[in-house]
Amino acid sequence: MGRFGWVVLRLEPLLPRRRRRFRYPGRKPLDDRLVLQGILFVLHTGIGWEHLPQELGFGCGMTAWRRLRAWQEAGVWERLHELLLAELHAAGELDWSRAIADRCQPG
Repeated sequence: MGRFGWVVLRLEPLLPRRRRRFRYPGRKPLDDRLVLQGILFVLHTGIGWEHLPQELGFGCGMTAWRRLRAWQEAGVWERLHELLLAELHAAGELDWSRAIADRCQPG
């Protein structure tokens, strides 16, 4: 599954389900796993979205960026963060003695 396989396994159930239109369904959307790998590639390497190589099979950079934005708006990343913290806490892998609590108030 690759370097980021654990993220894919935990993230997949959190992703919003997209429904295709019955009439004029258009092109079938690119698989979420591939798009996620493209997002992680861009974020890991620091390249611009428009420079995501299509040869890698992750789709174009704009597709990855749009999906990232949609998942952010749906709260996917916040839920993933909470899930990973809960797993690490349950496994005793968090050292809370070095934690800092900070809460920013919107507005």
